[in-house]
Amino acid sequence: MPDTSGERQAPRRRVPGPAGPPRPREPRGAVRRGPGPGARPVRRPGAPRTAAQRPLRLGSPRPRLRMVGFALTLVLLIFVGRLLQVQAVDASAYAAKAEQNRYVVHTLAAERGGITDRNGVALAISEDAYDITADPTMFTSKQLKVNDGPEQAAALLAPILGRDQADLVKLLRPGNRELRYVRLAARQTPQVWKQIKDLKTALTNKAETGGGSANVLAGVFADPSSQRVYPNGDLAAGILGWVNADGKGGGGVEQQLDKALTGKDGKIRYAQSGGREVPTAGSTETPAVPGSDVELTIDRDIQWAAQNAITEQVKKSRADRGYVVVQDTRTGQILAMANSPGFDPNDLSTADAAAMGNAALQDAYEPGSTAKVMSMAAVLEENAATPLTHVVVPNRLHRGDRLFKDDVDHDTWYLTLNGVLAKSSNIGTILATGQLGRTQKQANQVLYSYLRKFGIGGYTGLGFPGETRGILAAPAKWSTSQQYTIPFGQGFSINAMQAASVYSTIANGGVRVEPTLVRGSKGADGRFAPAAQPKKTRVVSAKTAGTLAQMLESVVDDEQGTGAKAAIPGYNVAGKTGTANRVDPATGRYHGYTSSFAGFAPADKPRITVYCAIQNATAGSYFGGQICGPIYKQVMEFALKTLQIPPTGAKAAKLPVDYKP
Repeated sequence: MPDTSGERQAPRRRVPGPAGPPRPREPRGAVRRGPGPGARPVRRPGAPRTAAQRPLRLGSPRPRLRMVGFALTLVLLIFVGRLLQVQAVDASAYAAKAEQNRYVVHTLAAERGGITDRNGVALAISEDAYDITADPTMFTSKQLKVNDGPEQAAALLAPILGRDQADLVKLLRPGNRELRYVRLAARQTPQVWKQIKDLKTALTNKAETGGGSANVLAGVFADPSSQRVYPNGDLAAGILGWVNADGKGGGGVEQQLDKALTGKDGKIRYAQSGGREVPTAGSTETPAVPGSDVELTIDRDIQWAAQNAITEQVKKSRADRGYVVVQDTRTGQILAMANSPGFDPNDLSTADAAAMGNAALQDAYEPGSTAKVMSMAAVLEENAATPLTHVVVPNRLHRGDRLFKDDVDHDTWYLTLNGVLAKSSNIGTILATGQLGRTQKQANQVLYSYLRKFGIGGYTGLGFPGETRGILAAPAKWSTSQQYTIPFGQGFSINAMQAASVYSTIANGGVRVEPTLVRGSKGADGRFAPAAQPKKTRVVSAKTAGTLAQMLESVVDDEQGTGAKAAIPGYNVAGKTGTANRVDPATGRYHGYTSSFAGFAPADKPRITVYCAIQNATAGSYFGGQICGPIYKQVMEFALKTLQIPPTGAKAAKLPVDYKP
């Protein structure tokens, strides 16, 4: 109450007392006398009163009301201003922040398409998995009311995820305090995520009943994903490749067709509270589009036979590596492409990095005598000679700056052109290709043109990751020795697929069909879309191809031929051996040998081509006919039976190998 002592006092009003008998009025003019005994003293008029005797007077309330009203108005104005700021000026920002804290967006990983063989047998499949993720902002001391939230969470998660506890702590307590998404572990099994969910539920229940602190796993989530599985282990691993930690193809078909296999991810958005979804808040979802399924041309059973055969021989020969290619001669489709050593794409931790590619397409090496079939094709097509043309083959031949010889010392051989191929004579091949032109320079140019037509020096057409096209210099750049070594397979390089394609071209009547590895794909709509038709190129005439097939029979069925170990009872077999000096990739110098065998069957009605090569055999024989001939026979027999290709019953051509001078 305000102090009013300093204010001017209003005159106090007399308050009337109780009524008594009326006092007698004095007559006018009478003189007032002093009081007698017992009379009330007469109060003197005009005597001043003391402060204690003054009456209390209340102040005016209006100033106080004005002050209170002003204060209330000021408070209301502040509230109104703040309300306008929140609801009008910054409404969208606050709404976004509230939504960010309330809603969670997760990626719905598209299921990766499967890969099958030509018969629909699964080679690569995807199984359900989860990426375990976290929101670091939900592990702060302000959020959990504890200072060691990341440490507690990491201690619980480390044994489940199989990760180091310290690494998890770093992820849950990042340097960027605004970071809201980290991946703790990729592609975990459903069982792992169930363990974490059960643990989260237990912690939540404990916190809600008051028996524990905040749920330190509330900020842990899971994004649906998938895990790549290869049911056949290392079978066809060089073809299939693998999927890396980011879910992308890391090699082979997985990398080559990654876009089609991957599909398109979707998204799901839902409200969450305490790390759990709020069912009543609703959610929005963009479904993922699964990747396409891919059907390859290979046959799993033939692939197994080829891989088993080459693996055993590489171990037996203590070789660096080896490869086998099986091809349909009519369509160019690859039925098998096996490498040894290989790897298991299910467990890359134990894989040798040097074996994680497809050596049949990535290794470049000098083919040796298997390339002589191209030289003979050029000679026949150019009418420079016939299979019966006589060729005198000395023990040594001097050309340019070198003295050439065959793989064995011999007296002068009197061979037919067919015999030159059957006995794999280097000298006879040099003499035959020398007839391709009036000069050696012209002969070189003609031979080069045929090599290019057969696909040497160019890519196969598969478009496979890491594929080499080999090395074939232009004739003008051939050295003096190359002019004479190239005809018998030294001085240029190829890969195994190119070598197989050469023999398939001869088997297909002289028409080269680009090799294919993919038959087609099946999209989300379930419709099968066949792959594009491969390119076809005529290299030599059907007559020349037929003649070459007969000449290649002599390599296998004639007692003087070098490929007797490749013979298959009941079938006419065309083939060629090869033993080439090998360039060591580490030193760039010749060291060891490349052993090979190539051919097709039935020789008179070709259906299948098989090519085998082994690099640097160090135990036993290193001749192609001895270590690759048996592999050819084993794989070819299996393929003929698998595809139910019967013998033709035709008699062998039996072209003469030599003549008497």
